[in-house]
Amino acid sequence: MLPKNEPGLVQPLRPAVKAPVFPSNSTEFINLMAHYYRAEIARMAGWRDRIDRTTNWAITVVAAMLSVSLSTSTAHHGVLIFAMVLVLLLLVIEARRYRFFDVYRNRVRRMERNYFAQIFAPEEGTTDDWVQKLGEDLRRPLFLTSTSEAITRRLRRNYCWMFLILLFAWLVKTTFIRMQENAVDAHLVGSVGEWVRNVAIGPIPGWAVIAGLGVFYGWILYATLRKPKGVGELAFGNVHV
Repeated sequence: MLPKNEPGLVQPLRPAVKAPVFPSNSTEFINLMAHYYRAEIARMAGWRDRIDRTTNWAITVVAAMLSVSLSTSTAHHGVLIFAMVLVLLLLVIEARRYRFFDVYRNRVRRMERNYFAQIFAPEEGTTDDWVQKLGEDLRRPLFLTSTSEAITRRLRRNYCWMFLILLFAWLVKTTFIRMQENAVDAHLVGSVGEWVRNVAIGPIPGWAVIAGLGVFYGWILYATLRKPKGVGELAFGNVHV
């Protein structure tokens, strides 16, 4: 039975749709900015936490594989190469997460530079263009950092050191200890030819393994040392993730 206000008139079951209410004075605008700023901070912090988790996973993988490979002379050096592949996968995942994080960080920093900073320490030259750019970004969000640029930044921060540790451990494993069926027969590698035979993995010859690792670490070196673009937050200060 529908509720009635008066005979013959049926009361509507849902409220009428109203147009959005926009701030009409400075107080309402300040409240809006405060709530929106907190929302963007929360989104940025969420993606920042995801980045940290991926880094922690990578460190755990490196530690675990080093423990497995270096704990005994009979452990195969392929474990360390497998660790390199896993860390590379985590690097790609973290680069994707970093691109999302950079979008929300850029919004937060845009408000901090152009609004909050002007409140605490006004400076000349600050225009209202940032409001227009923020609105365009909210309507059509776009990534501000390419995948290659994100990989470079994460390599510089953490991953280059992990890859160097794995490479050093692999060299120690393959150069100083010859792979044998038992630990009693293990001894130091005496020549380059013996080392090349030592690094072979199943049907893959040693020279192919060395060439593959050389190309891979050549790319790591290039991606780490190439000059980053001075765009986004890199153009403002030097405190960056």
